[in-house]
Amino acid sequence: MNLRDYLTPGEWTRFREFSVDKETPFLMIDLKKVKKNYIDFKRNFEQADMYYAVKASPSVEVLSVLDEQGSCFDIASVYELDRLLGLGVDPDRISYGNTIKKIKEISYAYSKGVRLFATDSEADLENLIKYAPGSKIYIRLLVEGAMSADWPLARKFGCSMDEVKRLISLAKAQGVIIYGVSFHVGSQQRNILVWQYALMKVWDIFEWAMDNEDVELEMINMGGGFPSDYFHLTEDMDVYAEHINRFLDEYFGDKMPKIIIEPGRSLAGNTGVLVTEIVLISQKNQFEPFQWVYQDAGMFNGLIETMGEAIKYPIYTEKKGEKGEYILAGPTCDSMDILYQDFKYEFPLSLEIGDRLYWLSTGAYTSSYCSVEFNGFPPMKTYFID
Repeated sequence: MNLRDYLTPGEWTRFREFSVDKETPFLMIDLKKVKKNYIDFKRNFEQADMYYAVKASPSVEVLSVLDEQGSCFDIASVYELDRLLGLGVDPDRISYGNTIKKIKEISYAYSKGVRLFATDSEADLENLIKYAPGSKIYIRLLVEGAMSADWPLARKFGCSMDEVKRLISLAKAQGVIIYGVSFHVGSQQRNILVWQYALMKVWDIFEWAMDNEDVELEMINMGGGFPSDYFHLTEDMDVYAEHINRFLDEYFGDKMPKIIIEPGRSLAGNTGVLVTEIVLISQKNQFEPFQWVYQDAGMFNGLIETMGEAIKYPIYTEKKGEKGEYILAGPTCDSMDILYQDFKYEFPLSLEIGDRLYWLSTGAYTSSYCSVEFNGFPPMKTYFID
């Protein structure tokens, strides 16, 4: 692993110096990089409204930086809504993107001024029509190709193209015009062609809605899914943007609807470095070629996305020398708390108990995933560097 593929020398120096006297495990977030990533996204998708996916990194500090830049926000719960409202974010800059919500949560968000809601089922659509009247409702399309993502979201969210059309008809029969269609290609999606496949289906729905229901859909929410650099590097965001913008032009041309994107991981991921300490190094028997490294953060302390070895983080150690392969595990007394067993990380054989490991690209879906006190361990601390 080449450290410079992920951090500039100046960024690494800032992280390293800040971390010296901190008790592990902890997460550091670079707020300057949050701002830079937002500006880069706006440059690449000039025609799109940015709705940051709050769940990726929901701290007040990160949200405040994005609020100052004029970002809109995608929320998954009324608790995220309250956090944004507490910062003074106008509700017309908030989209309730979770399709799974209670009636009282719909009513609460509506009472606070939210008027943009996602749905993917008849029952939820009926609730929105009744308890959020006059809102802009968009229907989430299930994208089968999303299974190629490192962290797929298929099956649980979205509905088939035929069901999208049925819901448009159902709403029209009740005098409600659906605002648009959304999709999500899966989190950490590196196959650019999945966006083309999804937009082709959306174009079909737009054409069908006009031809069969005289409904002119006005908006496409392309969701998130844009990748961050983990162990395996991705293409630059410029490359994704170039192709996705071309797909939009090919399908919609001069009839371009309003476009929304919801970056989360891709905006926050590379802003964070998680620091852990090695608690124990052991070998199960004298014939096993691999040593086990147990560290003080694991699956229940912010690294849940190692489940199934789905997200492979770049991990840096300052130790040098000949390398060997290691199995990585967390500190808890749960046998699930093994981070990487099939995929072996290579570290110097000089690695010792007490050494630190620096987990790069950990700005998204880490600290917010921590358990409250499994085995008594508290959630890791998060520090913000500006």
